[in-house]
Amino acid sequence: MKYLEAVKEIKKGKIANCYYIYGTEAFMIEEIKQALFEHSITLEDRETNISIFDLEEIAIQDVVNDANTYPFFGENKLVIASNADFLKAKPQHTDVKHNPDILIDYLINPAPYTTFVIIAPYEKVDERKKVVKQLKKLAKPIACEKLKEWDMQDALKQIATESKVNIEQDVMNYIIAELGTDLLLLHSEIEKLALYVGEGNTIRMEDAELLLSRTDNNSALKLFDAILAKDLAKAITITKDLEKMGEDPIMFIALLSSQFRTLLHAKILSKKGFNQTKLAQQLKIHPYVAKLALQRQSKFKIDYLKRSLQLLTDTDEKIKTGKMEKTIAFELLLYSLIK
Repeated sequence: MKYLEAVKEIKKGKIANCYYIYGTEAFMIEEIKQALFEHSITLEDRETNISIFDLEEIAIQDVVNDANTYPFFGENKLVIASNADFLKAKPQHTDVKHNPDILIDYLINPAPYTTFVIIAPYEKVDERKKVVKQLKKLAKPIACEKLKEWDMQDALKQIATESKVNIEQDVMNYIIAELGTDLLLLHSEIEKLALYVGEGNTIRMEDAELLLSRTDNNSALKLFDAILAKDLAKAITITKDLEKMGEDPIMFIALLSSQFRTLLHAKILSKKGFNQTKLAQQLKIHPYVAKLALQRQSKFKIDYLKRSLQLLTDTDEKIKTGKMEKTIAFELLLYSLIK
C-alpha cells in the first residue's frame, strides 16, 4: 500500500491489526505514526497503552510479549517497533538476539486488542527471508519511498486539503520543479502558503513565486529560466540579488552547467526515442524534471547547448585562475548565453 492511501485509511478509522512500514522517507513514517497515535487508540489510553521500542536495543520476542499483554485499564494498545535491522541481508552486529519465528507466530494470530507496527527504515531488506515474506503477506505493508511525479501531485493536493486551501495545477508543477521531492519541505511550504492566502482560498502562482523559500537550486532554476527566455535584465537582477545574499558565482556556474547538460542529454536521447520515464531513469532525475527537459529541448539546437556548456566551462576556468573578476566574468557569461 502507498503512503497516501494508508494515511487516508487510518484517518477514517480503518485500522489493521499489524502494519509493516518500510522505506527511507522519514517524514512519511512520522506521518503514519502520528495518524496511528490519533486514530488507533483513545485519548484516555494514550498515556498508558502506547509502547515504543527500538529493535537495535530490544529483541523482537520481547516486543511480541508486550503486544500480547492486555491493555492497562483500557480496551486497546499501540505497539511500535522501529529499526527492524534483522530484516536486512547483513544486520549490524549487536548483543541483541532476535527470534523472527516468534514474530511470524504473532502475525498469524495477532492480539485483537493491539495495533502492532514494525518499521524498517531502510532502502533495502532481504526479500528472501521468510520473516520479510510473512510480513508482506500477513501485515499491512506500507511503502515509505520517494514519491513519483503523479504521487507528488496527489501529496500536494492532500496537504492543501488538510490546510483548508485549494491549489492550482500549474502551481503544483512549479512547486515540485522549484523544491524537488523533499516531502517535509513541501509540507512546510504549503502550510506557509496556506497561512498567507487564508482558509478557503486558492494558492496562485504569484503567491508561490513570492513566498517559496529560496534554495540554491531554486535560484539556479529561476536564473536558468531567465536565460532560456533571453531576458538579460531579469537574469542580471537575479544575479545581483544573489550577490547581496553572499552567493558565489562559481556555485551557480556549476548549477547552470548541470541544467544545460540535462537539456543536451534530453535533446540527444529524445532523438533516440526516449520518453519521459526512460529519460528520468537514464539521467537519474525526477520525472517532472525529465518532462520539462523534453519540452524545452525542442526549442534549442544541439550546437547552442554545446556552446553554452563550453562558455560555462571557460568562465569557470577564468574565475578560478584569477584571469577575470567573478562578477564581471559572470555578467559577461550571461550576456554571451543570451545574445
